[in-house]
Amino acid sequence: MKIHRIIVLAFLPAVLAGCAVHAPPARVDAMGPAAWNAALPGTANQPASASAAPGLPHGGTLAGLADWWKQTDDPLLPYLLEAAQQASPTISAAASRISQARASRVAAGAALLPTLDGALSATRARSQPPTPTGTALQAGLQTAWEIDVFGANAATRDAATARLEGAQAAWHEARVSVAAETASLYYQLRTCEFLLAITRSDAQSRAETARLAQLAMDAGFQSPANAALARASAAEGSNRATQQQAQCDIDIKALTALTALPEADLRQRLATPSTLPDNLALSIDRLPAAVLSQRPDVFNAEREVAAASAEAGAALAQRFPRLSLSGSVSAIRFRTGGVETDLNTWSVGPLSLSVPLFDGGRRTANIEVAQARYDDVVIRYRAQVRQAVREVEEALVRLQSTASRSEDARTAVEGYRASFNATEARYKGGLASLVELEESRRTRLAAELALASLQQERIAAWISLYRAAGGGWNADPVQAARAAP
Repeated sequence: MKIHRIIVLAFLPAVLAGCAVHAPPARVDAMGPAAWNAALPGTANQPASASAAPGLPHGGTLAGLADWWKQTDDPLLPYLLEAAQQASPTISAAASRISQARASRVAAGAALLPTLDGALSATRARSQPPTPTGTALQAGLQTAWEIDVFGANAATRDAATARLEGAQAAWHEARVSVAAETASLYYQLRTCEFLLAITRSDAQSRAETARLAQLAMDAGFQSPANAALARASAAEGSNRATQQQAQCDIDIKALTALTALPEADLRQRLATPSTLPDNLALSIDRLPAAVLSQRPDVFNAEREVAAASAEAGAALAQRFPRLSLSGSVSAIRFRTGGVETDLNTWSVGPLSLSVPLFDGGRRTANIEVAQARYDDVVIRYRAQVRQAVREVEEALVRLQSTASRSEDARTAVEGYRASFNATEARYKGGLASLVELEESRRTRLAAELALASLQQERIAAWISLYRAAGGGWNADPVQAARAAP
């Protein structure tokens, strides 16, 4: 009978494992329905950590991020990106969440292993007056192990692993966001400088016209009204240039706060002439759908599905029995009346089985909570995928729109410049009025400002596409997408 009991106890974990719980699928279709009792093939019994890691943007390195932005042929931009990455509190917070998630995974994984505690004690006592005083010294080790028969602890560990992977993806998302914000602000500043050059040139032209009009009035060749109109036009141009200068100073201070660079050093670096990028990288009309797989927010949402699946499995496992094993080893030295006695003891057990009978509905409530959370994160995951597709498509539409309008805007600027030059020549020859000249000047200025704004809009659309794609794209997949039917 003793041998039979040992055999039953030995095979008890295997028998109980045959009743393993089935959690909802850890990976779901981004668009299709998800059912608790219809796990996807090959995923229902896999841990949350079994899914493939995402294709991280820029290879997961800062060097890759800097190399991608070097295609703009602006040496200052990678320097600013590196400074912003180091100073960003968003990236620092994301790194902190990685450390917290890693610690949580270690704690969850420790539940699968036995615990081992050491104990030391010293006692000096006398039980009865005739008995001499005795001293007892004891040292021992105690161990305990909960055998994870139904996978509750393993599911908790898998949930922590999935959240760690999601936290790592969120760190990359923060890096991409900071890079996009820095590039956007930098090109906003460069566009502002370009607009400032236009407004200053216009202000100088108006001031020269006002000077000549004043001389003509003094000589009796112009009426006071024309001279007043010329002065008003010059004041308007000076006001516009001053306002544009203030906007550029504001952009510099914003860039200083973002990069944590000294403003004097930043202004010195910005003094180097630069042009707005207008290269082949801006001429993308489509991206392969596989590019979305590197979006950290999409991967993080998918990891949340895996974590919720594992937590649901852990909640289900709490309804089943729990098997635990404990043991101890101790050495005792007892001394009384000049006599020492050594006692060594050890024990294995008990092997205990705890069967839940009544808890007032607590375990059932926990399962319902886990089910509700799983359904919620699945919907959120699918919504995140749809949002990613929308952002990419909208960025492509804006990029295509700005590319289509660029040629027309350049043609308009060239035409209005030629018209202004002709009107100015006629005005100097006395064949055109000052009103005609100012009207032509105003039209030319509006066209030049519109062209500069369109260039900034195109760059903003390109940066939006970079962010929507999760952090850039490779040329080969894009070319393959263009060649696809």
